[in-house]
Amino acid sequence: MSSTGRAGKVRVERRLTTARHGARLLDRKQHILADELERLQLRAERARAEWEELAGEAALWLRRAAALDGSGQLAAAAPPVPAAVQLRWISTMGVVYPDDPECSFPAVPLAGGSSALSYAASVHRRALEAGVRYAAVQRAEMLVTAELAAARTRQRAVENRWIPRLENELLEIRRQLDAQELEESLRLRWAADRKAAP
Repeated sequence: MSSTGRAGKVRVERRLTTARHGARLLDRKQHILADELERLQLRAERARAEWEELAGEAALWLRRAAALDGSGQLAAAAPPVPAAVQLRWISTMGVVYPDDPECSFPAVPLAGGSSALSYAASVHRRALEAGVRYAAVQRAEMLVTAELAAARTRQRAVENRWIPRLENELLEIRRQLDAQELEESLRLRWAADRKAAP
């Protein structure tokens, strides 16, 4: 398709309008993603602190239960199947990421032992839930960060390359059209002057 003439001018003007609109949308997307990233970072800090606290408590109670009940009793208290995690996925500005995971635990086998063993199992479940929440929010933070960087790159490309190129192309087309109009008016004037001359 030719980039000259009136049709070329209209085509380039439309593309320029589209590029400017795209840059505005990318800017809006960046603001929304930046807000979401800030929210996720706060959640990640809280989730990390909760997980570290519960993991430390779980380790302490595991040592106590091992001292009181022995390794045989610990092995008997372990569930036969691992816990399962269900992730719920949400989307912000086209970025899909995990949110609010749920852990489902197998039935706890009846295995005597001290109250330290029972409490150790309970605190390990809570630590696992906190660890899963922390992992999910870390993953969400990583995905939003990557999309925010990509949106910034796309906006810079549109604003610094595509829009200036289209503006230059439009300016050149306008110059060509102005030159053609001037040439046409000169031809018409010369033709009128020739007709008027005896």
